[in-house]
Amino acid sequence: MTTSGQQTQQVAINTVVDAVTQRITERSKTLRAEYLARLEQLRNRGPRRASLSCANQAHANAAADSKTKIWLNQAQKPNIGIVTAYNDMLSAHQPYATYPDQIKEAALRFNATAQVAGGVPAMCDGVTQGRPGMELSLFSRDVIAQATAIALSHDAFDATLCLGICDKIVPGLLIGALAFGHLPTVFIPAGPMGSGLSNKEKAAVRERYAQGKATKEELLAAESAAYHSAGTCTFYGTANSNQMLLEAMGLHLPGAAFVHPSDPLRHALTDAAVEQVLKLTEAGGDYRPIGHVVNEKTIVNAVIALLATGGSTNHTIHWIAVARAAGILIDWQDFDELSSVIPLLTRVYPNGTADVNAFEDAGGPTFVIRELLSQGLMHADVMTIFGDQGLASHTTRPELKDGKVAFVAHPEKSSDPAVVRNVDEPFAATGGLRLLQGNLGRAIVKASAVPEDAWIVRSPAKVFESQDALVNAYKAGQLNQDFVAVVIFQGPQANGMPELHHFTPVLGSLMSAGYKVALVTDGRMSGASGKVPAALHVSPEVAQGGPLGKVRDGDMIELNVHTGELRALVDDAVWASRTNPSIGIDSSYGYGRDLFVAQRRVVTSPEQGASTLFI
Repeated sequence: MTTSGQQTQQVAINTVVDAVTQRITERSKTLRAEYLARLEQLRNRGPRRASLSCANQAHANAAADSKTKIWLNQAQKPNIGIVTAYNDMLSAHQPYATYPDQIKEAALRFNATAQVAGGVPAMCDGVTQGRPGMELSLFSRDVIAQATAIALSHDAFDATLCLGICDKIVPGLLIGALAFGHLPTVFIPAGPMGSGLSNKEKAAVRERYAQGKATKEELLAAESAAYHSAGTCTFYGTANSNQMLLEAMGLHLPGAAFVHPSDPLRHALTDAAVEQVLKLTEAGGDYRPIGHVVNEKTIVNAVIALLATGGSTNHTIHWIAVARAAGILIDWQDFDELSSVIPLLTRVYPNGTADVNAFEDAGGPTFVIRELLSQGLMHADVMTIFGDQGLASHTTRPELKDGKVAFVAHPEKSSDPAVVRNVDEPFAATGGLRLLQGNLGRAIVKASAVPEDAWIVRSPAKVFESQDALVNAYKAGQLNQDFVAVVIFQGPQANGMPELHHFTPVLGSLMSAGYKVALVTDGRMSGASGKVPAALHVSPEVAQGGPLGKVRDGDMIELNVHTGELRALVDDAVWASRTNPSIGIDSSYGYGRDLFVAQRRVVTSPEQGASTLFI
C-alpha cells in the first residue's frame, strides 16, 4: 500500500465538540478505567496460541491444511480470527462467501495464518419489514455481539477481521469485538450494488400502490429494479450509515466502504486489510487494540459523521450501546448539542435524491472527513487502524495501481455539489438530528429528511396500537385530514421495537395529497424514515408507563423541530388524571418470538442503547 497527497492541517477543535467530549469523558471516567484495566489484563504480549495446551492446540488445528497446521502448531506466527456474517439472502453479505479463503491465502503470504473463528446471524430487515420476524431485528444486534464473543472465546487469535455491513450486524460485531478489546480489529466491507431504479422513483411507486393506483406486479417490478444484485442497498439507511461511521472511527481502510463487490479494487482492499491488521498485532510492532482505537473522541467522531451526512436514526440507539461496550456513556443530549454545530454536507436519499454510489463518486466518506477536520469539527488526534497521522490518515481515497492499493488525495472541491459539499458551503448549518422533549417524553427526529415547512406540526392525534391498525384506517378512508399518528406499544419491552416502515407509504401519500401529518411513536424507523416528520424512540416507552400512553384521539399534539418541543396540548389536571391503556399484544409467540421473552423483560430504554447486555 502507498499513500500520496496533501496532509490535513490540524486546527483547533470546535469549542462545542470539545465541551461535549470532555463531558462524556468525565461521565465515563470510572467505567472507562475499568474497561481499560480489563484490556491490560487480557493482553498476552505474544502469539495467543503459545499459551494453549497441547490438547487445546490439537483441537484448534485439527482441520487445517498441512502447511497451515505446521505454522499453527509452532504457535509463533500471528493468527487472525475471522468473524463472518455471511449468508446469501442478504445481498450485502452474499459477496462474503469467498472472503475467508482469500483472507487465509493472503495471511500465508504475509507470514501468518487465519481461521474462521465463527459465524454470526444476519437477518435482512428488508425481508422482514411489516412481518412478525421484524420483532427480532433489534435483539439480533445483541445476539450478534454474543456470537462474536463466542467465536473469539477460543483465545487462539492475535487479531480479528469482521465481515459485516448491515443494520444490526455492524453494531453487534463491534460490541462483540470490544469485549475482546485487547485484539487489533479491522472491518472489511463488501460494497454497494450498482444503481438501479432510483430511490425517488421506487418511493413514488410505493405511494401509488398504497393509494390503489399501482398493481402488486408493478410494485414488485419497481422493488426488483431497485434491489437487483449483490451488494448493499443503495439508499442511505442504517447499513450505509454503518459504513460512514466505521470510516470516521478509523476501523476501515480509508475509502473502503463504497467500492463495488465486482471492482478489482475491492479484492485488493481485502488483501490490504489482512496485511494491515497483522501490522497492528504484538508481532507486527505497531500494537493497536480496538479497545484503544475506540475511545471517547472516536465515539464523538462517529456521532459527528452521522450528523454531517444525515444518517440513520437507528444509530441514536446503536452507538449508545457500542460506546457502552467500550466503557463510554453517551446520551441524546450529546447528539443534540453536537448537531447544533455540525453542518450537513450530503444529500443522499432519503435526505435527497442521490444514492450512495453518487455519494461515493462525489467524494464519499473520506472527503466528508477531510472537510470536517479542516474546520476542527472532528477530533484529529485519535488512534486508527491505518497510518500515523491520526484521523487525517483517513482523508484519502483508494485506487488500484500496478495491482496494489494506493491512497491518493481528493480534489479540493466536490465533484457534485448537489450531493456532497465543502464545509464552507453546506446544505444546512446544523446536523440532521434533533432531540425533542416535553410532556410526552424524549424523542429523536431526523430533521434533515423533512422539508423545513413541515418542521412544525400541530394537529389532532389519532392513536393506534399497531402498524396494521393505521394501514387499515387509511384503507377505510379515515385518515384524509391533518393529524398526528400516535403509534404506541412499539418499544423494545412491548414487542422488540420493530421498524415501522409498513405505513411509511401511507403517511407519505397523505402528505403528497396536501395533508399535514406527523408520526409520534415509541417505536423506530431507520435512515429511510423519509419525508414525514417523525418523533421516534419516545422514552419512556408506553409499556414502561411512558406518558405517550395518555394520549387520546383528538388531543392536539405539537411537534416543533425548531424549538425541540414535543407535547400534548392538554389541560394539566386532565393529563394528570389519565392512565395508560393495558398492553393488548397477544402475538409474543411464533416466528421465534417466544425465545426472546426474557430479552423483552430486561432490555434497557433506547437512550440507554436498548440493550440486553448491560443491565
